[in-house]
Amino acid sequence: MKFDQLTRREFNTLIGGAASWPLKASEQRSALPVVGFLSSRSPAESATLVAAFREGLTGAGFVEGQTMSIEFRWAEGQYARLPSLAAALVAHPVNLIVAAGGDVSAIAAKQVTSTIPIVFTGSDDPVRSGLVTSLSRPGGNITGMTIFTSEVEAKKFALLHELLPSARDIAMIVNPTNPSGESDIKDVQKAASGIARQLRVFRASSEQEIDASFDKLSQEKADALLVAHDPFLLSRRTQIVGLAERLKLPAIYELREFAIAGGLMSYGNSIADNYRAAGVYAARILNGAKPAELPIIQPTKFEMIINLKTAKALGLDVPASLLARADEVIE
Repeated sequence: MKFDQLTRREFNTLIGGAASWPLKASEQRSALPVVGFLSSRSPAESATLVAAFREGLTGAGFVEGQTMSIEFRWAEGQYARLPSLAAALVAHPVNLIVAAGGDVSAIAAKQVTSTIPIVFTGSDDPVRSGLVTSLSRPGGNITGMTIFTSEVEAKKFALLHELLPSARDIAMIVNPTNPSGESDIKDVQKAASGIARQLRVFRASSEQEIDASFDKLSQEKADALLVAHDPFLLSRRTQIVGLAERLKLPAIYELREFAIAGGLMSYGNSIADNYRAAGVYAARILNGAKPAELPIIQPTKFEMIINLKTAKALGLDVPASLLARADEVIE
């Protein structure tokens, strides 16, 4: 029977029956929950972390492309882009936002929505930054993981002093656009003053400013360097480690990625573990859990990595006390 020969009743029956036809693949995908992934970092240098996040999701029963989808937005180290990227995810829309790459991403996400659940992968102090009301019961639409960088910065300074007890002038590189930057400086300054050491602070939020900071370090002949925790500085680890090597400057960093890249020493918690935990929390929220009732996950393990190959290149003898406490020694 031709279409133009259909009666009105036959036509209505045909259209009504279409509602029960199987959905096309594209329509099925659009019905899946969507996770917005907002990061201050870049995709290339975050590959292992995104893999850890996917592991957390998969272990909790959510597989990308099958039971959920992920919409990525990357600031590429340009923190000023985060508010507009967060707004774009809200407008997409998404069912949940994962804020990766420090407080800057979490703050940007919180500013654009009070209803869409948010999971942050790492905050220095989420209570102090105003992200949550308490660690045990965050309240509102946001939860996540801490990294407690302020405490770690002071510990890094103590380890650097243990490695180089005769070093008098210590340099510190900080990203001024990081919300925790100034508090990190105060913590390290307090530790330096306690043992009568001079702290010289250099601020860098671009590749050019990193180069300029090392030029000044060379001129002022600092004895050692502490690189503060920051997602952008982490993304420039190859540049920073290379410049420190060129100046033969002993340096300590927070994350193992720096030591693997050739940095002398690192101390901090595992960011990959945080991303994996963020995947688990995201899955729980997609299954109906409320962010307000999911406690902030606090780090329980900190790892110290020592690169003996770099130490030898610098002519340094690493104290046995440090080697004995190292979680990993790169030779």
